[in-house]
Amino acid sequence: MALNCGIVGLPNVGKSTIFSALSSAKAEAANYPFCTIEPNKGIVSVPDPRLDRLVEIFKPERRVPAVVEFVDIAGLVAGASKGEGLGNQFLAHIRETGIIAHVVRCFDNPDIIHVANKVDPINDIEVIETELALADLDTVDKRLDKVQRSVRVLGGEQKRLAEIELSALAKVKEALEHGKPARSVPLTEDEEIEVRKCFLLTKKPQILVCNTDEDGIHNGNKYIDAVQKRAQQEGMEAVIICGKFEAELAELETQEEKLAFLAELGLKESGLSALIHSAYRLLGLRTFFTAGSDECRAWTIRAGDKAPQAAGVIHTDFEKGFIKAEVYSFSDIDAVGSEAALRSAGKIRTEGREYVVQDGDVMFFKFNV
Repeated sequence: MALNCGIVGLPNVGKSTIFSALSSAKAEAANYPFCTIEPNKGIVSVPDPRLDRLVEIFKPERRVPAVVEFVDIAGLVAGASKGEGLGNQFLAHIRETGIIAHVVRCFDNPDIIHVANKVDPINDIEVIETELALADLDTVDKRLDKVQRSVRVLGGEQKRLAEIELSALAKVKEALEHGKPARSVPLTEDEEIEVRKCFLLTKKPQILVCNTDEDGIHNGNKYIDAVQKRAQQEGMEAVIICGKFEAELAELETQEEKLAFLAELGLKESGLSALIHSAYRLLGLRTFFTAGSDECRAWTIRAGDKAPQAAGVIHTDFEKGFIKAEVYSFSDIDAVGSEAALRSAGKIRTEGREYVVQDGDVMFFKFNV
């Protein structure tokens, strides 16, 4: 799976405004459809108070956060699966992402054009879901035809795998024809492996992003309630963001100014922070740290990675020559305030090649090349 998040939605729902605030890369934003054609990409720092605390303890020369990539994809419209609104090009951009952040408009403003001339986030969601499902149905039909022809001439293990794929595709096709996404279909482990070859759009995990106004942030509204209910029904996360507010926040230069701005509005963190954390988690990413007087850094790994793989993220030689790792948890150093105190308490342990790295581990690798 690609390790990035595609921002999708109908035209004029605030995707580019949110992307610009996320990445501080000024994506073109305008009050007309199809302002974005080629996808904008931004590398976004992952807010992490654990890294801030390590910096406080070690006082290093450099602080390096973990990052995640967001991709601003042009607005889809009804008929996109048939090429409407440059739909085929945009669907191809979605196919290249790991997960989807689906932005829906959850505010009233007569001065901002809505492509359907009405604010109805559930209808907006269904338009996008339908187009993704239709595109997937076309993909599945073509793949089924190819596999059905090949299974007649294959033998042995190849035939067995083709039959597994046929079974999986038949289940997915039935779901798509009934308006259900591919991710809702229960599959065996072997079927999951075979279905991945199709890179289905509705197989991708999704986050629903409610783009609202300032009043909606504080008091909610009927649009947000409807989206949250939909997310709960489908086992998805819903994040509430005020794109206009986030854009203003992104203009501030220092962290102190941003915290003061948040406090003034009665908020502890921005909606974008919640979106970044949600995307990072949904991509199956985890964080470990290295810490010292020269640098405190957050490193990104996949959930389930073992110590040598984590070492390889720093440098391939570290993985090749991995011997062992000294490890302690962030919660332990947060409690006592220094590595010396951790050693005195016996909280620093030695782990080998089979150790599965935990989110929040602080690690020091020993290797030989």
